[in-house]
Amino acid sequence: MLLGSRHPEDRTDLGLPVASLNETAAHAEVLVNATPGTVSVELLHSIGAPALAGTPLIDVAVGLSDDFTELSHPNSSLGEQIQEAFPLTPVVKTLCTMDSTVMIDPGGLDGPSTVFLSGDDAEAKRTTGRLLTDLGWPESSQLDIGGITTARGQEHFALLFMGIAGGLGSHIFNINVVPRPAA
Repeated sequence: MLLGSRHPEDRTDLGLPVASLNETAAHAEVLVNATPGTVSVELLHSIGAPALAGTPLIDVAVGLSDDFTELSHPNSSLGEQIQEAFPLTPVVKTLCTMDSTVMIDPGGLDGPSTVFLSGDDAEAKRTTGRLLTDLGWPESSQLDIGGITTARGQEHFALLFMGIAGGLGSHIFNINVVPRPAA
C-alpha cells in the first residue's frame, strides 16, 4: 500500500510509505480519493487524465462548505464530476455516508449497517466490493444503488448525517437499510 499526499515530506508519521500524488497514481492498481471534496477535481487534474486512465478510483469525498452546512455540488455530486472530468477512469462512490471510524471498523457498531456503491463500471464495483469486504463490510452489507448519478444521494446524505450526529452527540454511527421481508 502506498499513500499519496500533496506534501509527502510532512507525512512521515503514518506508518506506511507516502509518496507524491503523481508517483502514487503511477503505481496504483486502485486509487482512493479521500481529499477535501471542494478541491478533489482540481487535485486529480494536477495528476492528469492519462495517469488516471483505466485505474478504478474509489471516491469517498464529499464537498462541504467550511461550516458544514452546504454542499459544494448541490445539483450533482463530486462522484459525477470526477467521472465527467475523467471519462476513462472508472469511478465508484462509496463510504461517504459515515465517519472514517466506521469506514474501517463496521463491526464496532451495535448491529449491521449498510454501505452503498454507485458507479457505471461493473468491474470497478466488483473490485470495490472486494476491498470493502477486506475492511470488514460483508457482501450482505453492500448495496449497489446504481450508476454514478446515484452518488448524489450518498453525498447529499452528509447534511442529514450532521443532524443525526448532533442529535446523538456522536458521529460514530451508520444507517442500515431494512427491506420488507420477502413474501
